[in-house]
Amino acid sequence: MFLHSGQKALRLIISRLIISRVMTAALDRDLLFLLSDVGRLVRIQADRRAREDGMTRAQWVILARLERMGGLSQKELADALEVEPISVGRLIDRLQARGLVERRPDPTDRRIWRLHLTPAAAPILERIAAYRAELHDRITRGLDHEAVVHVVEALLGMKSQLLTDESVPDEAA
Repeated sequence: MFLHSGQKALRLIISRLIISRVMTAALDRDLLFLLSDVGRLVRIQADRRAREDGMTRAQWVILARLERMGGLSQKELADALEVEPISVGRLIDRLQARGLVERRPDPTDRRIWRLHLTPAAAPILERIAAYRAELHDRITRGLDHEAVVHVVEALLGMKSQLLTDESVPDEAA
C-alpha cells in the first residue's frame, strides 16, 4: 500500500505526538518518584551522620533552626517544623540534658519559655554545616552552576505551586 506524502507526514506527526505524550506521562510519574527518592536518600544520609554525634536528624533540625531563628518558643518552633509541640518538647528536653539548648523565660509573658542554643552547640552546628556542604557538592557533582540554579528555581516553583494550591491545608504552609 502506497501512502501519499501528506498521509506519511500526518502519520509521522501522530506517532510523534503519541510518543511525546507517553514520554511526558512517564516523566511526570518518574519526577514524583525521583523527588521522593532523593528526599528519602538525603534523610537516610542525615540520619547516619546525626548518629555520629549521638543524635537524631530531628535534633539536628532543631539545632539548625534555632541557629537561624533563636529565641523561639516551643510552639513557634513546632509550627516552623510542622510537628506537634509535645514532640518538640521531648526533643528539646534531650538537647537541654546534653547542654546544647536552654530555656529562658520570655521577658513579657511568664508562661512562655524561649529556646536558645548554648555555646556547646557550636561544634555540632559546624559539623552540620560541613555535612550540608559535602552533601550539596555530592548531589550537584557533574552539574554546572547554571544547571543547579535551574534545579533550585524549579523546586522553588513546585513548592510555591503546592503551597498556593487550594487543596493544601493551611497548616502545611
